[in-house]
Amino acid sequence: MPPRKSFLLRVDPALLDALQRWSTAEMRSLNGQIEYLLRDALRRSGRLPRPGSADDDAAVHASEPEQE
Repeated sequence: MPPRKSFLLRVDPALLDALQRWSTAEMRSLNGQIEYLLRDALRRSGRLPRPGSADDDAAVHASEPEQE
């Protein structure tokens, strides 16, 4: 498994509280819940890279429209 990256996320306190309650109800950590939701959104939009692809980041960006 590739190393995990961390980053700072600024979020509205009410949203964070709702996410914390949801993660507790589903018996996940807050981080695990956020990662689950992001992965699900990527899967639904068809932007989730296939497991084991050579460059998962490139696969995500390849389906995004180019910005000029």
